Amino acid sequence: MKQFIDRDKELLFLKSEYKKKTSSLVILYGRRRTGKTALLSRFLQDVDGLYFLASEESEHINKRNFAAAALEYVEQTADFKCTGQYEKNKQSVEEIGQLCTWDDIFRYILLNKEKPLILIDEFQYLGRENPAFPSIFQRIWDTMLKDSHTMVVLCGSLLTMMKSQTLNYSSPLYGRRTGQLKLGQIPFSCYHGFMPQADYEKQIERYAVTGGIPKYIELFIDEDDIYDAIRHNVLDASRFLYDEPEFLLQNEVEDVGSYFSIIRTIAQGARRLGEIAGRLETSQVKLVSYLDTLIDLDLLEKEVPVTERNPEKSKKVLYRIKDNYIAFWFRFVYPYKGQLEIGKQDYVMRQIRAHFIDSHVSYVYEQVCREKLMHSELNLLQAGRYWDQDVEIDLLGMNADEGRAVFGECKYWSGQVGMNVLKSLETKSRTVRFQTRVREKIFVLFSIHGFTEELIEYASDRENILLMQ
Repeated sequence: MKQFIDRDKELLFLKSEYKKKTSSLVILYGRRRTGKTALLSRFLQDVDGLYFLASEESEHINKRNFAAAALEYVEQTADFKCTGQYEKNKQSVEEIGQLCTWDDIFRYILLNKEKPLILIDEFQYLGRENPAFPSIFQRIWDTMLKDSHTMVVLCGSLLTMMKSQTLNYSSPLYGRRTGQLKLGQIPFSCYHGFMPQADYEKQIERYAVTGGIPKYIELFIDEDDIYDAIRHNVLDASRFLYDEPEFLLQNEVEDVGSYFSIIRTIAQGARRLGEIAGRLETSQVKLVSYLDTLIDLDLLEKEVPVTERNPEKSKKVLYRIKDNYIAFWFRFVYPYKGQLEIGKQDYVMRQIRAHFIDSHVSYVYEQVCREKLMHSELNLLQAGRYWDQDVEIDLLGMNADEGRAVFGECKYWSGQVGMNVLKSLETKSRTVRFQTRVREKIFVLFSIHGFTEELIEYASDRENILLMQ
């Protein structure tokens, strides 16, 4: 079930680039299954363009396939002349691929299309097969395309390669792009678009597994019970989600085992650099480069207390698994791979049922609440977690310009939230030290299963207390 959700901004950008009177070169990248190809397909519904999917095969085969796509794009209305004046009607596509250069094929498109639109998907494979290809394309862009009223989109899903081939300073294409789009995960606020019939709680539990990856979400749409969905789509070794994290990392890094050890250690609760290094018995200096790579791959993120004036220099850094599915997989699948390989699904499901809510969904719920807080009418400029020694606050939002601080607690538990949670939050709020003056304090409690009558009555008389789901 393919759906196009939360990509309107990116689609509008592509359309605006196409309408330019000058040529444009757009780099579209992001991890696998985030919907890049779906975005390009939607773009092509409104404009006429050449879509070419590069493969991991030889450069010759890719060039042949690109030539075939070019012939189809121009509807074979003109003779295809390669260097040496070989005519199309005297050759097969195979011969064109052998006799023609990349320059010939692009020139053929320019000669037969008034406003060429060329979309090359999985561009990084061309550069991996032939490391000189980015330089070849750079020459083609400089000598033919940039002054020809042409739009080119180079799309790729291997982040490390796409950055090195198109975005980094050392790339031959550096400085040529007119725009770039990094396609990330969809936010929870758009999740209902995939499953509008599911209630709020079901959406959160599914989001805790799938995150905002459209391909993952589609697998869970028709599953009514979250645990059945996990058994069918994740624990079944024949399904792609079973070893998806392994596939993701194998295509991006060489020392997969070291990266797995790091992610698993963080999933088990070690979040400070020193603690992670201690458990892995390695040096902090060596560990930092691995952590930076995982951050570049959008799998990890650094977290510092939201009150820090210079976050980049803070010594209170924690590392968090950014991707919900990666966090779920390393918590509930990777440690039990041995049991799953010998058919012990029932045992693993018992572990998931026992700990899924308390040790996973409850933390994802904090992310959902933070997103909702940032989009509320409280007009916050930033929001995050706060911690200092023995004090932890789930959410702290701020607007320094207006002197406003918002303190929040998020409870994803079976019972209702009562006065004790509010009083505890008020106590903890008094320990927070701000860099600027706070003139207004607001307390927000989030609860998936509501609030006690006592708390509802108490909050109704106070403008600085908000109760939200």
